[in-house]
Amino acid sequence: MSRKLLFLLLMGLLLTAAPVSAQGETTVRLIHFSDYHSHAAPFYAEGEANTAGIARLIAYLKTFADDPNTLIFNGGDMLNKGSPAWSDKFGCVEWPWLNGLVDAMAYGNHESDYGTEAFAACQADITFPMLASNVVDEQGQPVFQDDGKTYKVFEVGGVKIGVFALAGSDFERLVIPENLPAPDAVFSDRVEAAGSVVDALRNEEQVNAVVLIGHALYEDDLALAQAVPGIDLIFGSHSHRYEDLTTIPGTGTVIISPFQYATYVSQLELTFNGGDLTDINGGLVQMSNDLPEDPAIAGQVGELQAELRADPDYADLYVELGAASVELSTTGQFTGEALLGDLVTDVMRTSAGAHMALSTSSSFREPIPPGPILEETLLTALPYKNTIYVYDMTGAQIQELLDYSVSRRESDFFSQVSGVRFGIEDEQATNVQILTDPAAVDYAPLDPAQTYQVATTNFQGLIAGGYKDIFAPASYVDTGLDVWDQMRRYISSNSPINAQLDGRMSAG
Repeated sequence: MSRKLLFLLLMGLLLTAAPVSAQGETTVRLIHFSDYHSHAAPFYAEGEANTAGIARLIAYLKTFADDPNTLIFNGGDMLNKGSPAWSDKFGCVEWPWLNGLVDAMAYGNHESDYGTEAFAACQADITFPMLASNVVDEQGQPVFQDDGKTYKVFEVGGVKIGVFALAGSDFERLVIPENLPAPDAVFSDRVEAAGSVVDALRNEEQVNAVVLIGHALYEDDLALAQAVPGIDLIFGSHSHRYEDLTTIPGTGTVIISPFQYATYVSQLELTFNGGDLTDINGGLVQMSNDLPEDPAIAGQVGELQAELRADPDYADLYVELGAASVELSTTGQFTGEALLGDLVTDVMRTSAGAHMALSTSSSFREPIPPGPILEETLLTALPYKNTIYVYDMTGAQIQELLDYSVSRRESDFFSQVSGVRFGIEDEQATNVQILTDPAAVDYAPLDPAQTYQVATTNFQGLIAGGYKDIFAPASYVDTGLDVWDQMRRYISSNSPINAQLDGRMSAG
């Protein structure tokens, strides 16, 4: 039995004789990381080489492992099929490394990437509970339970912290039937499930704070907090959003989101006075390259990474496609233009011969660092296989597209664009200029009645919420062009790549 668990058991016995309301001031530390996506090896992020990685994360978490007033949570999406290739070869090999450190984990959609049986095997390797209160089996019974409950109550520092998780509203689309966490499992209504859990935590468990640890889109989390009172804290996930601690409008709920790939962790201190939650403060801690790695874990990662590189099945990932002379950054892509988004949408537009192109910022997951560009570098930056579709759209429809994109600003559904220039004011795209001809470099004001060719991904045209409804009335052609293939050709023909922002989007 760990020292932390033993201490908690002893505290639980002591607290039965002393009601929480009789306690003085208590501070509980909560740490959360999410959307790790099998990024075991250190990588380039936030302008730094050799940052993050599982060995650095574990070294950091270990500094709190014996603190009885600290709880550590994982927001889900520990796996990632395809890119990076780590989990394709090694599965969830690193999950047991978190035993004794993590106190609870949210079920993320990528946990099911390799099928029901593989997921069950991964779950069997961890000693901490996995939570998702709105996932039920074919008999209507919760798939994820801990001691017969869909939530977890932690007694820490003389107070009770109620913790739960929910699958996002998009899981039904993201998790294919053969990969469900249980046969014929369904994802029930989030608001209804949350209402039941919060009621149980507040009125039956008598907790002092309610915490949601994931796994859903940012917009889902905002709507949930506004619909279900009584949630004190939401640890954001799934949208790969970088956001420091903030209060959700119209609620008493605060939210914080640690970006992606364990590049950051959320670290908060909850202060209780007489059992009442009186303050939440803290912020994001970067897993930068000046933080130490756990030597034993780093050694294991190095050995496995060498094995992966030596495997003939993965040799193509380490082929050099070209080089970048500057960082092709994703910085700013949720609010304006970013270098990587500019480049990729330019390639999409010119390849398809369209007037303009757009792609959701969710398409771009990592920057391409300066230096050699390997196949894996490209696939990690653009992890989703997308085909280019070209739609015939009127200027009025394009205005609607751009306005919708602007309405999704500060989320990963904000679009990167090519072939158009516009300002952003009052949740609208203003003064829109568009290429006069796909082969030209001249721009003219968008004509609401004129028809233009608009290139986008098959995901954005047919699947992405909001966008698919705007695209639906327009006719389209599947060009058969793969975004990866077009980028490979561009990189090989134009290296070393040098790029800069050109002002295609400007915020008023």
